[in-house]
Amino acid sequence: MSSTTTIDTSSQRTLQRVILPEAVQTDVIPLYVDAGMASGVQLPTREDGDAHKTFVQATSDQEKTADSSRADASDLLGRRSTQIAKGKSLSFGTYFNAFPASYWRRWTSLRFVTLSVKTQGEGMIIVYKSNARGVIQRVDAAVVSGENEAVFKLSLNPFSDGGWYWFDLDAQQQGFTLVEANWLGDATPRTGENGGKATVQITTMNKVEYCINNIRSLGENIDIFDSIKELLIVDQGTDKVQDHPDFEKVVAPLAGKFRIINQSNLGGSGGFARGMYESVNNGSDYVLLLDDDVVVEPESILRLVTFADYCKNPTIVGGHMFDMYDRTVLHAFGEVVNPWRTFYDRPHKDMTLGHDLGRHNLRNTHWLHRRVDVDYNGWWMCLIPTEVIKEIGLSLPLFLKWDDAEYGLRAKEAGIATVSFPGAGLWHVSWVDKDDSVGWQAYFHERNRLITALIHSPFEKGGAVMRESLFLDVKHALSMQYYTEEGRLMALEDLLSGPEHLHDSLSERLPVIRGKAANYIDAQLKSDIDAYPQPKTKKPPFKGRRNFAPPTYKNLLPWAVKAVGRQAFVPVDKMAQENPQIQLSYQENRWWTVSRFDSLLVTNAEGTGVFWYKRDPEQLRSKLAKAASLHAKLFKNWASLRQQYRDAAADVASYEAWKKTFDKHTESELTR
Repeated sequence: MSSTTTIDTSSQRTLQRVILPEAVQTDVIPLYVDAGMASGVQLPTREDGDAHKTFVQATSDQEKTADSSRADASDLLGRRSTQIAKGKSLSFGTYFNAFPASYWRRWTSLRFVTLSVKTQGEGMIIVYKSNARGVIQRVDAAVVSGENEAVFKLSLNPFSDGGWYWFDLDAQQQGFTLVEANWLGDATPRTGENGGKATVQITTMNKVEYCINNIRSLGENIDIFDSIKELLIVDQGTDKVQDHPDFEKVVAPLAGKFRIINQSNLGGSGGFARGMYESVNNGSDYVLLLDDDVVVEPESILRLVTFADYCKNPTIVGGHMFDMYDRTVLHAFGEVVNPWRTFYDRPHKDMTLGHDLGRHNLRNTHWLHRRVDVDYNGWWMCLIPTEVIKEIGLSLPLFLKWDDAEYGLRAKEAGIATVSFPGAGLWHVSWVDKDDSVGWQAYFHERNRLITALIHSPFEKGGAVMRESLFLDVKHALSMQYYTEEGRLMALEDLLSGPEHLHDSLSERLPVIRGKAANYIDAQLKSDIDAYPQPKTKKPPFKGRRNFAPPTYKNLLPWAVKAVGRQAFVPVDKMAQENPQIQLSYQENRWWTVSRFDSLLVTNAEGTGVFWYKRDPEQLRSKLAKAASLHAKLFKNWASLRQQYRDAAADVASYEAWKKTFDKHTESELTR
């Protein structure tokens, strides 16, 4: 029920402020305000005869008719205020401004939320809610005029499985202005009346411009520093943030709350572990881990800290990732680890990866209304209570890959939840144009996935992980990616040697892996395709057709056996040794296609260069033989290795172990 006098909000704490994009970010307006019609899932009231419609049909119809219209950027008056032209409507049922009621209902003790909307002019405020199925329901409304504050007290009880609150504004006979709006709560935070303080920590390596821009952005939103104890940059690169010409200028607003630690390149896990370590040392309540190649919505920091303050128990709270170069695209709404495969997965099958909220906004997307429970949150933006760090330790020294997922699983086993919190997000350089499964990073993918399986898999022999690992070895060998396969075999050897190598490997392993690239032609990237010989064959392969269809699942095994036999024992075509047979785009670079040739040019995922793959029967035979031998050894010793890694995990991730590593690799420290 709305009121301007009966609800006292003076003692309530702001949970979430309604915000608008900065002037230079008009491409992200749909994430903040929406001028389109609401078109939530419409379910029938009867289920007989022609009225019968399944939920699947209803959501399909919704997606076909969804309308998400962009608001006019010229109406925005600042970060908190906007005007609505006469006869127009504006909805705040959007990613950054709807209130994620189901998350507050599940993870906090709050049972009511108060919406305060301050306006000027004549218009109507309409409050809506949704349920977990995406059905939209009108809750309340108020007609207001002049300078007014409308206040709505809203129950959180109906939101066990999902749902949001939001409001729309309708301008009537004249212009209507939103002055500001806030979502408020009257419960006491778990961390005390003043709330907690976070160390915001960015790990970087030669991404100076990104870091400077993020420091500048945070300095321009200085009010969020009420919740920040320190902004810490862990610089592991050779191009130093502190050497940027704008450095002193951008850090000036952060005086007394800024520090840089320069250390050797210990990878993402070494950088983020340093943030955890320093946040415990400086007395912070939380550490907020951030990637370097990101653009942060500053309000997200405040929201993560506020939500964590209210959680019933210490809880890891993460933000979502949007695409840096397609800014309304949300990559994932939550992530879990498939326990049978020890591999990344979606929490439920309805979820769409890479969902464009510019085309289908929150109100028009049914699955976004379901609360998503996760196993972990990516460390592009993840808030971890220092209470949790003290209980379960720091990151495992995995250099990169799987450190965030392993930590989430470790926390889960200790009874500590992770929440991927809607309304808190950033823009990250997308992995759409990357392929980190090949090259030097393949070592870390292989080793760290298997370490995670050894420590956390509930299945004997790790479920499907060893079978999939061996399949990937066959795939890379058949694809003539011998350098990638060399790294994967090194990973298996290091895994079998036990957990004692992990801290030393942070600084020692990468130079060894990269040093081997010189021995493999498939690791040599050339930016100019004319640096290679022209493709040439006696006759076009496969009758000149390029419809490289994969083998059917039924025929996959016999097809693979035949392909291995051909590649291992049939001599390489002499002409193919001097000239590639064909040039393939990255999209065509699939193992079932590449394996049909003796020599070919392949564009890399980024589109910046070309590799020359050449078939080498001896390389294939030796690497597959070694892969089979190592997997047989892993299978035989799985139980003992699992015990070794589980017994050592706490010590390896401990404060004391990391202190020794940091003492050895710290280069300098700078405060401002």
